[in-house]
Amino acid sequence: MDWRDDGIVLSTRKLGENAARLSVLTRDYGRHAGMVRGATSKSMRGTLEPGNQVRVGWSARLAEHLGQFRCELTGAHAADLLLSPGPLMAMSSACAMLDATLPEREAHPDLFHGTVALMSALKTEQWLPSYIRWEVGLLEELGYGLSLGCCAATNVTTNLAYVSPKSGRAVSQEAGQAYRDRLLPLPAFLSGGAGGQGTDTRKAEDLSDQIRDGLKLTGFFIHRDIFEAKALKPVAARDRLVSHVWRSVPAKEK
Repeated sequence: MDWRDDGIVLSTRKLGENAARLSVLTRDYGRHAGMVRGATSKSMRGTLEPGNQVRVGWSARLAEHLGQFRCELTGAHAADLLLSPGPLMAMSSACAMLDATLPEREAHPDLFHGTVALMSALKTEQWLPSYIRWEVGLLEELGYGLSLGCCAATNVTTNLAYVSPKSGRAVSQEAGQAYRDRLLPLPAFLSGGAGGQGTDTRKAEDLSDQIRDGLKLTGFFIHRDIFEAKALKPVAARDRLVSHVWRSVPAKEK
């Protein structure tokens, strides 16, 4: 049993005096665990930070064994974000969410590439919208995809303002006006299909409100369809990110 692949470090846990149990998301082998010897050395501690990209080799006598990893750093994202608390929290949240929700040894190449793209996007000013789009992609990859491209009631693709909590489908401003108290707000940067670039004739919202609405939207479906449905504990790293956003992103005055 021996393979090599590109991966993203999700978590490490001390194993004995000098070793660690490493969890990585790989392109071809999904979320995979293995032991790393010498993990407490100075060089390896920097390599095994969650969010870093690595080239990993895994080997074991039998496929069901924990096995051992050999790791080579290819992208030091954790160090790049060290002085950016918000993006660093988003990176920690993404890694913890993947570690908690993905089944082991099941390939998710699209999610892997999306997470690699997120690590780069976290270094830009649009890091929060990028993170929220990533959570929409995670929901889709786990089988709980949201349909945000057209109105569930009228099939129009413009002026989408809400999401049905029952179906996860978008609803236009006109069709949802009478039921808006029972619907979830849809931020403009998520409306218009997979690319999020659809035409929206609504007056432009303040981005801070869109960010809050986006986190509420993804958080609702994550908690209901993943955490509660699978009896999983909420991910503390995501809760810390949301708390940080609520403190640092001011709500628009009504």
